[in-house]
Amino acid sequence: MKFNILAVKTFCSVVAVVSSTVALSGAAHAQSFPSRPITIIVGSTPGSTTDGLARALGFEITKMTGQTVIVDNRAGAFGGIAAQAVARATPDGYTLFITTNTTQAANPHLLKQLPYDPIKDFAPVGRLVQGFMLMVVNPSLSARTVSEFVMLAKKEPGKLSFGSGSSSARVAAELFQSMSGTELNYVPYKANPPAVMGLVAGQTDMMIVDLTTSLPQVRAGKLRALGVSSPTRSALVPEVPTIAESGLPGYEANHWNALYAPAGTPSPIIARLNEIARSAMATEPLRNFAQQNGMDVAVTSPDELASFQLRELDRWGRIIRQAGIQPE
Repeated sequence: MKFNILAVKTFCSVVAVVSSTVALSGAAHAQSFPSRPITIIVGSTPGSTTDGLARALGFEITKMTGQTVIVDNRAGAFGGIAAQAVARATPDGYTLFITTNTTQAANPHLLKQLPYDPIKDFAPVGRLVQGFMLMVVNPSLSARTVSEFVMLAKKEPGKLSFGSGSSSARVAAELFQSMSGTELNYVPYKANPPAVMGLVAGQTDMMIVDLTTSLPQVRAGKLRALGVSSPTRSALVPEVPTIAESGLPGYEANHWNALYAPAGTPSPIIARLNEIARSAMATEPLRNFAQQNGMDVAVTSPDELASFQLRELDRWGRIIRQAGIQPE
């Protein structure tokens, strides 16, 4: 078959021009983004760390862009309901997902069936913050230290319980059981805020949970703090020792929040969203929010988040297997 060289060259030139035009159009569209309200879906109830972060970030985005940001709380199924909603949303950058290691790294190892794929269904925008947790108990419990709690739990195996409303909180407590040789009853909740209120009400005995939901109750005298899950003490509660220094050397449990869009969202829009997120997280209100909730601002690029998430999938899998948790 003979080719018309001139026709081939002309076709290639046209394709190049069209491709350049599409790229320029996408870039131009990204620069004008957003031009209407944005919805941020979170998989937890109001009052949680993720909810607070979404609202604080949304407020700064509105100040920067002039566009309204709506926070849509869809708690349940350890964030699975929210994740599925985002995965099915139109990939135009106007529906976003602020989530945690629960949906993106832990759930695949905890649940036999997921209504979403944590890798294929999302376009990473950037990690936002990372932090640690607080081990708290109901004040009616006689234990005032981690060691005393372990002794109490070993005295009557299976009598004491822990609650959780996220995979992070559950895995942190399960890991504690595994490393301390204790046997606790697991009580699931829809989200961490109601789980903390359940602990306050005496429905459970212990939680290892984010500082956002636990620290206000500690300061109000409604919960007692026994330890922090970080490798060093927290500046927010310097008087509280780490769980590691309280008889469980090597114990550490953390959590992180990241921003995602539905898979298929155009790259220029993802880049623009990352730019907006970086600027917002650098503001004083968001730096203060992170500090007041025991977290560090740790914004990454989309590619860095993608790589980080793969490492976290592997790490959480190892932790969950070490804790002896069987998928449900």
